[in-house]
Amino acid sequence: MDVTVRDAALITGGHLVAPDGGPGDDADASRVARGFSFDSRTLVPGEAFVALHDLRDGHDFVADAFGRGAAFALVERVPARADGPCVVVGETTTALIELARAARARLQATVVAVTGSAGKTSTKDLAAAALAAGMSTHASRASFNNEIGLPVTLLDAPEDAEAVVLEMGARFAGNISELCEIASPSIGVITHIGLAHAEHLGGRGGIARVKGELLDALPAEGLAILNADCEHSLAQRHRTVAPVITVGTTASADVSVGGLEVDHELHPSFRLDSPWGSARIRLALRGAHQALNGAQAATVALHLGVPLDAVVAALANASSADRRMQLARSPYGVTVLDDSYNASPGAMTAALEALAHLPVTGRRIAVLGEMRELGAAGPAEHARIGAAALAEGIDVLVVVGAAGESIAAGAIDGDVDSPIGDGGAGGRVEIHQVADAAGAATLLEALVAPGDAVLVKASRAVGLERVVMALLGTQTGAVS
Repeated sequence: MDVTVRDAALITGGHLVAPDGGPGDDADASRVARGFSFDSRTLVPGEAFVALHDLRDGHDFVADAFGRGAAFALVERVPARADGPCVVVGETTTALIELARAARARLQATVVAVTGSAGKTSTKDLAAAALAAGMSTHASRASFNNEIGLPVTLLDAPEDAEAVVLEMGARFAGNISELCEIASPSIGVITHIGLAHAEHLGGRGGIARVKGELLDALPAEGLAILNADCEHSLAQRHRTVAPVITVGTTASADVSVGGLEVDHELHPSFRLDSPWGSARIRLALRGAHQALNGAQAATVALHLGVPLDAVVAALANASSADRRMQLARSPYGVTVLDDSYNASPGAMTAALEALAHLPVTGRRIAVLGEMRELGAAGPAEHARIGAAALAEGIDVLVVVGAAGESIAAGAIDGDVDSPIGDGGAGGRVEIHQVADAAGAATLLEALVAPGDAVLVKASRAVGLERVVMALLGTQTGAVS
């Protein structure tokens, strides 16, 4: 959406400062931004740069942003070097939100919001792909799901978009309500209620209440799409005045998923039975757990009038976001399943199940690190992951960091012959413990052999993409 410097100043209550430090002229005020960025490294020429306070002060990168073609900068103070017009505001995050509200008011699009403990990004991407088969669609990049990313997504949306698909995350109560106040969604999807961010939200019940804030915001003419297989999601349905459609494998689901199969590349296919017809759907994404995500995404598109055959074709080609169940093979014959972007108990269990179903001629190796923000449930949940690795028949378990002790303990509880630390072969599982991602990379380079398959998964902060890069011998670890 186009935003002029003049509009930005009026909407935010800011004032224009020209490169020479003066009030600027009409040429400065008329400059147009076609999108917004808060990272000068990825800024596209013509976007506005927002100087945020995060781990680093965005004001230190205003000059770099103008050097990369920024239309203008939204700042709290004018930096020493500013080679373009700046809109000076009291607080840049607040100003960004004000601009997003104005952008939302101009949009005539149907806004779809996706939240949940796991599967948000995949479901968002699948819904966007399915909708794009029948209408002009805009969706959030990557996991732009907070008070920064969601406003940027709205500001980036073309004014003629017919559908906008947003992802909504929450670390604290009230976060989803705040995002809904900005976005005014009419369709809400809750993928699943697990333990992600339990440290701040208070167990599954607390998490369900926070995710249910999305249902509070839906209008009577809207639609809520809930996971019929998740009792905690269903328990929130009373909170919405909108109609509810349930999606799941249970007989009572309004949209049912059955006949699930997973091929040798881990692509799931399933039969979808819905009020709009029935079809067999194959996903380009990997993992059996993606079937429900795909079914919820299909429900969004079908509800908005996209033909079933177009939805089926779109979902067959929808790609995954980086480092989410991406499969690659190293030059040395090692298969790498890169799911290193983030982790929660449900997603970790699903990834282990995927590894167990991956055809191999060698060993199945799981490199697992901490799942952050689980609070008091952390040790027990990590132990359950270890037990799940054992139950899935994983041959080698490499655990990373302090939380790795709990993962290893969970595996050992079911296999008393398995030693930890020295890499000795136990009765059914071989366990190695390392301090960090660098240690895991070093260990794996010596441990793996042609024919092995390696799953890599942990919370983002653990940095296990380093292991993927080491295994693939690349600087990016890029996989398909």
